[in-house]
Amino acid sequence: MIISIFAFIVVFTIVVLVHELGHFIAARKAGIKVYEFSIGFPFSPKIFTLFRHKETEFTLRLLPLGGFVSFSKDGNEDAKELFEASYFKRASIMSAGSLFNIAFAFLVFIPVFAFGKHIPFIDAIMSSIQTLWAILSGTAAFILNIFSGSGSMEGLAGPIGIASMAGQAASKGILNLMYFTGILSMSLGIMNLIPLPALDGGQLFMLFIESIRKKPLSLKTYQVVNLLGLSLFIILTVLVTYRDIVKLIA
Repeated sequence: MIISIFAFIVVFTIVVLVHELGHFIAARKAGIKVYEFSIGFPFSPKIFTLFRHKETEFTLRLLPLGGFVSFSKDGNEDAKELFEASYFKRASIMSAGSLFNIAFAFLVFIPVFAFGKHIPFIDAIMSSIQTLWAILSGTAAFILNIFSGSGSMEGLAGPIGIASMAGQAASKGILNLMYFTGILSMSLGIMNLIPLPALDGGQLFMLFIESIRKKPLSLKTYQVVNLLGLSLFIILTVLVTYRDIVKLIA
């Protein structure tokens, strides 16, 4: 159990760091200020500040299940500088997290195949590409089946389920744990592109609506939609976690 918890914390933190780093770098490249880079669930209490760099405060939150970058100063929710940026800049910032997750998975898979299967570097690259495609197509099919009503949510795992899988991977060696990290990173990247509120895909969908209307949505609309999405995400997390606990004690 201790191994599973430790492996989960390490793996999940790395994957979240990569995701938020994508948003952070894209924002910096676009000239948008980031006021907080945090590891932890949004709205959970801040434990402490790790360090500061320019205007960005790097923090750790109480619930380490996620992360975020904040474009608003002093806790305000306006993020005016972000909303005044061009559609292209906003889209690049919103999609960068998922793209970084996918790129990270690609890089992680290469040494896993090279050293695990003892194959040449070029072959390891090709195996990594094939694995990325298999995960991408499989995850996309899983999501489409759920939304079409032809699939079930049995394949979803909450924090406890992920911790259990991380522990199993860690017990089989570092290469297995690296492979699991790559899969989790890829899955997080793809899932975040689903056009649901509070996810990056939801933000991209709202941006698409703005481009069609030729008029920005109000900040109030963004706040309400994001709050609704966050509430649904919390409910889903609780339900999936409950199911994981039932499976664990069954």
